[in-house]
Amino acid sequence: MGNYSMIGHSVPQIDARDKVRGMTEFVSDLQLPGMLYGKILRSSYPHARILHIDSSKARRLKGVKAVVTAEDTPRVPFGPRTEDWTILAVDKVRFVGDEVAAVAAVDEETAEEALDLIRVEYEELPAVFDPIEAMQPGAPLIHGKERNIVSEFQLNKGDIERAFQECAVVYSAHYFTNQVYQAYLEPMACVVQCDPSGRLTFYLATQIPSMTRITYAKALGLPLEKIRVVVPPYGGAFGAKMETNLHLAGAILSQKTQKPVRMVNNREEDFMAGNPRVPMYIDLKVGASQQGKLIAKEVKIIGASGARAVYSMAIVATACYRVDSLYRFEHLRTEGVTVYTNTVPTSCFRGFGNAQMTFALESTLDMIAEALKMDPAELRIKNGLKTGEVSIHGWQIGSSGLEECVQKAVEASGWKRKREEKRFGHGIGLACCNHVSGNRAFSREFDGGAGIVRIGREGKVLVYHGESDMGQGQKTVFAQIVAEELGVGLDRIEVAQVDTDLSPFGMGSFATRGTVFGGNGVKAAARHAKEQLCEIAAELFETVPSQLELREGKISVIGEPERSLSFEKVVEIGVLRRGGAPIVGTGFWVPDTVLPDPITKYGNISPAYPFACQIAEVEVDTETGHVTVLQYTAAHDVGKAVNPMAIEGQIEGGVVQGIGWALMENMVVEKGKVLNPDFRDYVMPGPLDIPPIHSFLVEPVDPNGPFGAKGIGEPALNPSTAAVANAIYDAIGIRFTELPITPEKILRALKDHQKNK
Repeated sequence: MGNYSMIGHSVPQIDARDKVRGMTEFVSDLQLPGMLYGKILRSSYPHARILHIDSSKARRLKGVKAVVTAEDTPRVPFGPRTEDWTILAVDKVRFVGDEVAAVAAVDEETAEEALDLIRVEYEELPAVFDPIEAMQPGAPLIHGKERNIVSEFQLNKGDIERAFQECAVVYSAHYFTNQVYQAYLEPMACVVQCDPSGRLTFYLATQIPSMTRITYAKALGLPLEKIRVVVPPYGGAFGAKMETNLHLAGAILSQKTQKPVRMVNNREEDFMAGNPRVPMYIDLKVGASQQGKLIAKEVKIIGASGARAVYSMAIVATACYRVDSLYRFEHLRTEGVTVYTNTVPTSCFRGFGNAQMTFALESTLDMIAEALKMDPAELRIKNGLKTGEVSIHGWQIGSSGLEECVQKAVEASGWKRKREEKRFGHGIGLACCNHVSGNRAFSREFDGGAGIVRIGREGKVLVYHGESDMGQGQKTVFAQIVAEELGVGLDRIEVAQVDTDLSPFGMGSFATRGTVFGGNGVKAAARHAKEQLCEIAAELFETVPSQLELREGKISVIGEPERSLSFEKVVEIGVLRRGGAPIVGTGFWVPDTVLPDPITKYGNISPAYPFACQIAEVEVDTETGHVTVLQYTAAHDVGKAVNPMAIEGQIEGGVVQGIGWALMENMVVEKGKVLNPDFRDYVMPGPLDIPPIHSFLVEPVDPNGPFGAKGIGEPALNPSTAAVANAIYDAIGIRFTELPITPEKILRALKDHQKNK
């Protein structure tokens, strides 16, 4: 490759060629010798006591190798945040889709047939499906607690009552963000193999390989060294693919049969038990001065965790207070309640609580701007946090491109002209967001990045990391960072798949942390390898390491280009001098973050904070209620863009997901059962629903990111629902506070609006 400067250049994903040619083996493609096929028997009741399970007919079916129930598991309560899971239901089922039994057979058809032969005797129990109802006294109790409350979050800053009295404008509204499905390409899948020593190897589609290993060791009652996790390529996740009982059922079946067992959800199972987005009721009240200075914010959130907590309490907490560090609020009153319901457990989805709250806040800010007769863009710029500021919660903003994002989006979209033209049915709307690049509050015990760089005699560079590439292009960014540090082309770099036997510990893909944490980890490892190469070359050139540079595949004496050797030659000499040992660089990076105080939540939770501004332009058909998004502008503060093309891809994907959530996507649940568990009935954006998306990268070099980079994954979606909602309001003058904003809702609102004129 001719161009050896890797940072800031658009390059295709290093595994793209294999993917488009169909050569990539995803988790659900894996075949191991002697492999069996596993399936899970799921509850058809939302809440019922298990009286008896008769699996005798299933066990006798030809081709069935094992049938397991809770009796075959350790029955140890476990969970990533609260211990309210068991591998298979022990005493009762708590949602439609709850795992009751599992089967391993010689093929998938036989396993499916065996499920039909298992007889379960249930005693149906009263169920509760809405979190507000589940909070009430006398509601059916889902777990052995006095109430269905998973957790409560409270936070107060300043004098909220006095602050609201001093505000020139106060706006309050009730919002609802619905339950939506991550809709990744590959359903949840795994292959699990138990060896003769009892050690389990999990081949998993997981975002958090090292953390999953810890949780699964507890669930299975095994020491950590008995659990190995390997992460092959997998087809997307968007937050859903963390811990799941599918993997653990596979482990129990493999232990029982001593054979590898493959488990793959069909799409209906994935909807039924796949940890969709946490739905939230949000009551929000915001006050501002006559000059547009935001003063006070009061919020109450009720979030539905479903039948297991998973990460829902952390998601509700995030919704409660992350946006407080987007603008300069002075007075806050915040309350969040996470509640059990007899519905599918909910968890992480791109945006992790911040997306829900951004919809509410950015919708509210437009109403405040209207009351003040102020341009919504000006309101955001006036209040947005700038580089060097510290937020009300102690977040130290090392770099902020928020103002530039607003300015670029406004200019590129023709914002001012289009707002002045004002034509009924045609509207333009703006929304901003902030996010983190890593989150110390989520992983309090540790948050860091590590890497290993191994250079063999032939000069091939193998990079090990502990993060997880779910298709977002993380491996390519890591390869670019290592190539830049070593001064070689991408053709010299290979990024190993994550294997906990070989890879360093890593927290994984969440909180938009991969580029900053994993990138800094592999950068440190590459630097260590580089130091060793410079020591070898310094001897050869009879100079000191500080007088050497690595560029364009060569190691040279600075200022004396004639005194140089190829990268490969120096490596070969070094390896031979070391008795054949490769050059191995190891490195780690631990950020200077500060754990938030448990009570005040004050602390600097992330090393870097990305910002964004998005603008949607829409046409509303008042005859049908259909909304057409005409064009979309997205300006994102990404720090230094390592791979601009990959970032633009992330922005486009996030915007499309946000448009889907805003206008059409909705898991329809009736009495705990998902009524549209497939892509025929779960409506998502298709090619004709997607507008031209114009992406603009704002690049304030961040002091903590690798080469100044920040993350992009979640901010790409966070403001989209609000931008679309604000554009619809601009088009027809009706404020929608519940997602999705469907044609039926629009027609009903237009009719009501006409009646009330």
